[in-house]
Amino acid sequence: MGALTSITIAVTGAASGLGRAFALAYAAEGAAVAVADLDLAGAEAVGDRIEADGGAALALRMDVTDRQSVRTGLAEVRDRFGRLDVMVNNAGISASQPLLEVTGEDWMRQLRVNGLGTLIGMQEAARIMIEQGGGRIIDVTSVAARRSAPTFAPYAASKAAVSSLIQSGARALAPHGITVMGLAPGIVDTGLWDGMDADADARARRLAGYAAGILVGRVSTPDDLVGTAVFLASPASAYLTGQVVMADGGMVLV
Repeated sequence: MGALTSITIAVTGAASGLGRAFALAYAAEGAAVAVADLDLAGAEAVGDRIEADGGAALALRMDVTDRQSVRTGLAEVRDRFGRLDVMVNNAGISASQPLLEVTGEDWMRQLRVNGLGTLIGMQEAARIMIEQGGGRIIDVTSVAARRSAPTFAPYAASKAAVSSLIQSGARALAPHGITVMGLAPGIVDTGLWDGMDADADARARRLAGYAAGILVGRVSTPDDLVGTAVFLASPASAYLTGQVVMADGGMVLV
């Protein structure tokens, strides 16, 4: 039996990148997984992969900035699997811009998806978990919340907001048997970087520059983080709440 047998987990932003890796890892450990994303076709592909491997999955189109979309999707998860044990608020966006070029629209777009989207996911999951007597919420924040860069001001601010929500949520939801934890990756080599550079060489140079400031000597891949994600979703972490696990290769220490 896996570490997550008989557990139902919903993951937002699960069609690609970290969310996809988490969803597949959760399913491999025995969880029933709701694969939620704006990209329904991508979510369905991940769900098909889980089911082909013998797991249980539900693919959902979910806009994390739209409360009704989140509420309806999580209700479908509960109806399909009977409960919602773990909510992983992973969906997020990023953009690289010099500080003096950031517009109000740039700022609000990232705060809306990364910050408000996490708040809505926490609230709507908590409503279901309160009714069922408890659960767990995992919010994906970032090393940027503690160590920002001059070209990532809106992103860093949005992830700092998520880190703050983790503390608020842990305090507010503890009386209901709900724990709230954070996972803070460092630099992860995913498709999120593709839109930030003009070509593959520029992308590689950017990531190599970041690697020089990481103690383990390289940027991470999604596979580097799945073990931590599984631990945080498992009964082994039941006594943890209100904390952020820094899975950054030592970047924040440099």
